[in-house]
Amino acid sequence: MNAAAIHADRVRKVYPGERALTALDGISLDIRPGEFVSILGPSGCGKSTFLRCVAGLEPVTEGTLSVDGRVVAGPPDHLGMVFQRDALLEWRTIERNILLPIEFAGKPTQAYRAAMAQLLKLTGLSDFGDRYPRELSGGMRQRAAICRALIDQPGLLLMDEPFGALDALTRDQMNVELQRIWLETRNTVMFVTHGISEAVFLADRVVVFSPRPGRIADIIEVDLPRPRRLAVRETAQFGAYTGRIRDLFHEMGLINEEPVQAIEEAA
Repeated sequence: MNAAAIHADRVRKVYPGERALTALDGISLDIRPGEFVSILGPSGCGKSTFLRCVAGLEPVTEGTLSVDGRVVAGPPDHLGMVFQRDALLEWRTIERNILLPIEFAGKPTQAYRAAMAQLLKLTGLSDFGDRYPRELSGGMRQRAAICRALIDQPGLLLMDEPFGALDALTRDQMNVELQRIWLETRNTVMFVTHGISEAVFLADRVVVFSPRPGRIADIIEVDLPRPRRLAVRETAQFGAYTGRIRDLFHEMGLINEEPVQAIEEAA
């Protein structure tokens, strides 16, 4: 059996200061190689902090955190990251934006031209490589950001609410696109999101975080065949998964569905 791609054992993260803030407390989780895992939870629950710890951008306070069997002490090798904002450089063409990590690594960009062309084709951007970011829609810019993250064939892809700034229709399309890309590349993916339906649609497992300090409230195995179409969200099985998560959020006091009439009477 392969070792875990990501291994967390009782990870705790505390931001020091006069009023120390505990962001994560007792996170234990194994993510398998090639697995797509969604990290879901309310704002401020520590899910993005956990992602930054895995990326080596934040040190853990206690516990053990390793990637591919190596303790994280800085950004791991073969890592790609995608953030909510695409962070494309406006003065560089899409091709030159995609090749930026190669330049930073001091590698010859010419050797990656074929890989870049394949990624542009995979994401439907073949005709836009010589365009500038301002000429692309939000969804196209985010696809370019995904290409940039994948150009050096990372084994691990970390995504921090990458579609949060997109409109609902574009976000749905990007969910389908990301699934298709992942089925081609089979990277290990950790995907942070606020969206319950998005988390279930994309993931092999959904890890639900509690409010701060972030703890794992539940881990849900998503047994839905792939590739998944958006219509799967209308099925009873999909509804059972999302309903389970909503019930959990309700128990944690994150969802209040008290009828309006009852609220008015109480007032």
